[in-house]
Amino acid sequence: MRLTRRIKIQLAIFALVAAVTAVIIVFNYLQLPAMLFGVGHYKVTVELPEAAGLYQQGNVTYRGTEVGRVDEVSLTRTGVRAVLSLRSDVPIPSDVEAAVHSETAIGEQYVALTPLSADSRPLRNGDVIPVQRTTVPPDINSLLDATNRALLAIPNDNLKTVIDESYTAFGGLGPELSRLVKGSTTFAIDSRKNLDSLTALVDHSQPVLDSQTRSSDAISAWAAHLASITGQLRNADSALSGVLENGPPAADEGRRLIERLQPTLPIVLANFASINPVAVVYHADVEQLLVLLPQATAALQATLVPSLNTKQDIKGGNLSFNMNLNLPPPCTTGYLPAQQRRDASLEDYPDRPDGDLYCRVPQDSQLNVRGMRNIPCETKPGKRAPTVKMCESDEQYVPLNDGSAWKGDPNATLSGQGIPQPRPGTPAATPPPRPIASAPYDPATGTYVGPDGKVYTQSDLVPGANQKRTWQSMLLPPS
Repeated sequence: MRLTRRIKIQLAIFALVAAVTAVIIVFNYLQLPAMLFGVGHYKVTVELPEAAGLYQQGNVTYRGTEVGRVDEVSLTRTGVRAVLSLRSDVPIPSDVEAAVHSETAIGEQYVALTPLSADSRPLRNGDVIPVQRTTVPPDINSLLDATNRALLAIPNDNLKTVIDESYTAFGGLGPELSRLVKGSTTFAIDSRKNLDSLTALVDHSQPVLDSQTRSSDAISAWAAHLASITGQLRNADSALSGVLENGPPAADEGRRLIERLQPTLPIVLANFASINPVAVVYHADVEQLLVLLPQATAALQATLVPSLNTKQDIKGGNLSFNMNLNLPPPCTTGYLPAQQRRDASLEDYPDRPDGDLYCRVPQDSQLNVRGMRNIPCETKPGKRAPTVKMCESDEQYVPLNDGSAWKGDPNATLSGQGIPQPRPGTPAATPPPRPIASAPYDPATGTYVGPDGKVYTQSDLVPGANQKRTWQSMLLPPS
């Protein structure tokens, strides 16, 4: 057979095309260099409790994408070791979970790699995925046996009832079920697009679930309390219905009341805003008043009980009033001297003296025990002072003297402190000039007021007195 030049050229071109095609098939499709020499691949060992139908040359996927094949499956003393040949161009985190799955119901197992943390380093040649991070599917025979037992446990009559009721429930709902299926498909597609976020959500849900586990007792108590509340609401259903029925009319009445009070309510609330700070400071006193007031009212009512329904029944109580005048005598220490006091019969209204006027004897004195000097300080328990400024400061109460009578200069005391006591932060007032020591005198009775503020009687000066009155007797002090 004689070959022409043209046929030889055609045969050469065909041979070249066949050789190139064979090379492409070997390198790209069959990937013989990778299969024979491991070019572009690295190997990772997976420890499994059992083979679960996994075979050599099975697929390996990462997030649903094929990234390698099963290179070897062999037995070990504790289980099964599978060697995976993975592509070097796909970075896979080392913190992954390996699970054996079936593509179909008849088998075709493959290994699915699921990342647990995207921040871990990539897998490298020789890494091992321990058995604690691997899972295998259940035995299909055990699953079929369990399914068969479950089906045998279903009564045929009940199953027929379930099918009939399901037809009644879902019959004619084709469009609604179609929308449900489409919505589920859209949800699955969107979940696929946001797989990383969903994976991170699942990864970070463990602390929340752990907190729920640790607070299981509190959740159980809360559920028990909720059950108790709902039970009480169920028992009081009629009352609750009445509240719901009468609630809107009551709210309307309240709204109309507020509208009627609108001109004066802001003023009242503004006044309460001024009173509230005082009430907050003196809340203990207010509480004590509310505690003692009912008891005092009961005691007051008890004074009327002995005379009820008797001949001595009167509008009032049987009380004994013992005057006990000047026991103890009135306190004059800390007030103006007797020479500067106004007579009660005068009708003028001079300016109030600068300073504080109160009984300035020791706090444990029997004089005026309920006076200003013994007012308890609200913000400093245990301290007593006559003014708020003294309560708030570190200043302690200092009495003028230990008695009620004046001593020495009528415009001052033995300590030299002026009368009245200057207020903190204000300059002390200049003491007025000494007045003439004089006091009102009644010649008809011989009574007069002494420098100590007490009333004295000079009976021998009264007209008609039988005693001998001479100018020498007037120099003697009264007996």
